[in-house]
Amino acid sequence: MSEAVEYAYTQNRELSWLSFDQRVLEEACDRTVPTLERLKFLSIFSSNLDEFFMVRVGSLYDVSLISPEERDNKSGMTAQQQLRQIYQTIPGLIELKKQIYASVMSDLNRVGISDLQYSQLRPEEAEYVSQFYKTGISPVLSPLIIGSHHPAPHLANKRLYIAALLRDKKGRNAIGLIPTPDSVAAYVKLPGSDLRFIRTETLIQHFSGTLFGAYEVAESCVISVTRNADLSFDGEKFEDSDIDFRSQVSKLLKKRDHLSPVRLEISRPICADFLERLTALVKVGRHQIYFDSCPLNMKYVFSLPGEISPQKQQTLLYPPYTPRWPEDISREHSVIEQIQSHDLLLFYPFDSVDPFLKLLSEAAERPDVISIKITIYRLASSSKIARMLCRAAENGKEVIVLMELRARFDEANNITWSKLLEDSGCQVVYGIEDYKCHSKICLITMKNRGRLSYITQIGTGNYNEKTNAQYTDLSIMTADQTIGEDGTVFFQNMLVNNLAGEYRQLLVAPTGIRPAIFRLIDEQIALGTDGYICMKVNSVTERQIIDKLMEASRAGVEIQLIVRGICCILPGVPTYTDNLHVTSIVGRYLEHARIYCFGKGPGAKLYISSADLMTRNQLRRVEIACPVHDPERKEQLMWILNCQLKDNAKASFLMSNGKYSRKIGQLYNTFDCQQHFMDCSIHAETTFVPAKRRLTNSLGGQLRQLVRRLRP
Repeated sequence: MSEAVEYAYTQNRELSWLSFDQRVLEEACDRTVPTLERLKFLSIFSSNLDEFFMVRVGSLYDVSLISPEERDNKSGMTAQQQLRQIYQTIPGLIELKKQIYASVMSDLNRVGISDLQYSQLRPEEAEYVSQFYKTGISPVLSPLIIGSHHPAPHLANKRLYIAALLRDKKGRNAIGLIPTPDSVAAYVKLPGSDLRFIRTETLIQHFSGTLFGAYEVAESCVISVTRNADLSFDGEKFEDSDIDFRSQVSKLLKKRDHLSPVRLEISRPICADFLERLTALVKVGRHQIYFDSCPLNMKYVFSLPGEISPQKQQTLLYPPYTPRWPEDISREHSVIEQIQSHDLLLFYPFDSVDPFLKLLSEAAERPDVISIKITIYRLASSSKIARMLCRAAENGKEVIVLMELRARFDEANNITWSKLLEDSGCQVVYGIEDYKCHSKICLITMKNRGRLSYITQIGTGNYNEKTNAQYTDLSIMTADQTIGEDGTVFFQNMLVNNLAGEYRQLLVAPTGIRPAIFRLIDEQIALGTDGYICMKVNSVTERQIIDKLMEASRAGVEIQLIVRGICCILPGVPTYTDNLHVTSIVGRYLEHARIYCFGKGPGAKLYISSADLMTRNQLRRVEIACPVHDPERKEQLMWILNCQLKDNAKASFLMSNGKYSRKIGQLYNTFDCQQHFMDCSIHAETTFVPAKRRLTNSLGGQLRQLVRRLRP
């Protein structure tokens, strides 16, 4: 196959990711979204872009130095060519962000929420702020002048600095820097009923002229440096068996602030001399410098809702939503016994995580439970799940926790929890050498009259109560004996570093998921135009899977991909992907669930999985895909997929040129799938069946009929 053909239906992953972040930015532009929520989307866009520079741009920078001739297998570009495209694309996004930010802040200003410059303060506010600065900020500032007696300091990753062009009495210029102190809040709220505030960096910049002695401040700005934070955790660093793995990760974390700069943000245009000095100080090229009048760190945005009245919250924020207890799960009866009767499915954040917590609580107390084994990737900082595991261990259960310390930017929290779990008697194992363990599986083993039985929970998202309320994810709980036995084999394999284990039901990467996907696609190819594939994932980058999907499209198979973020396969490319369609949904909740569907009707094969269609997930991580056999749960998953394909409020189509086009609903005919999930449970019998009958065995046939009635 010629090179031109090879790239005809694929696109670069980094540019595709930037398209995703643009879709996040577009949510901030949507006036149907409450105004403070729009500001949050701007903050999310900014933090996404920060991580993109730290991780993806950082990685490309490393590759450009180590292997400059290596080419991306979706676009044929070298790392340097990809960096050039990225640096050319970013300014347009920054310009769009500035326009949207100005519009959002104008709307907020009209309802009494104002981010102010010092010159905009009322006299009494200026007096209040000046006093606050003198007593609360000035004493903890550490201004410095860069010169022959003051060498250039290290500028920490993403820290805000006030930079000043200084001039002495002889007309000589120098650079002054003032780091914003960590001990001071991000903004000062002004007295009064409205939310009028001034950001700390704005306040320090105003008073910067008083901080450099005999020097005059000729010009000042706020700056932020972004550094390569893509630390390598390859096995070579841990070959010495006498060195503790946990301590090595802790040491690597400390290096994150000292890696190469990949971006310099400046809050306003500055003169040529000032710019030249800052460029030399940070050691970046001009193409790595961005002028951004928006706040350079917008994390403070998420604290603003707590500063306003409940009345304003009603109009400026999404209506509060409390995840519901699933209607087909009894609160009064044992969750374990209900799972033994039939599989249970939770759909976060629309369903509460409480049934799973109740399952763990029961397992910690029941005398017939002999062990709990679980994989942990990211835990909440205050984790009920971890505390229940501790309780189970303290009650004498065998608790094995396969803890992944290398969850990027969550390593420190995982280290803290690993110590607490060990102190409670849990056996904590730190993953597989060279492979991140990204699987989401919890195996509860019971023993009755000498016979072992299992409850297996497998999910698409982390065991994290915070993200369970923010991300759409799926969690299935089953008493299927074969799946439980597979779960036992999985943990045995992980404890002895065996990545090539054999399983009867579960698909386990790095050796088992991709071959199974090929086999399942081949089954649909054999059906030709009667074939059907629908896959909901976060990203599609794995080249061989992309080529296999292209092959299926050529065979006439209808392919629907629901891809939140990166998608390197292009739909609608003549003779290649004519029958392939890609939908992306960006809304109130982060789409995170993974569903693989092959075929239609009762015979369809469905899986939920922790794995995206990315090379790292398929080949370099330990992942699990679990088959869903229960007809009612299969109907529920199909209903979810169909609702997402019907969305015309938050969905976009990927076009063959790599651009996205928003699906726009007709007046009175807009369908927002996430809102629909909040309004209409997947546990469909609640709409039609009295509560007393929800758990009866006779509901199976009725449930299937009712779910079909609810399907769009």
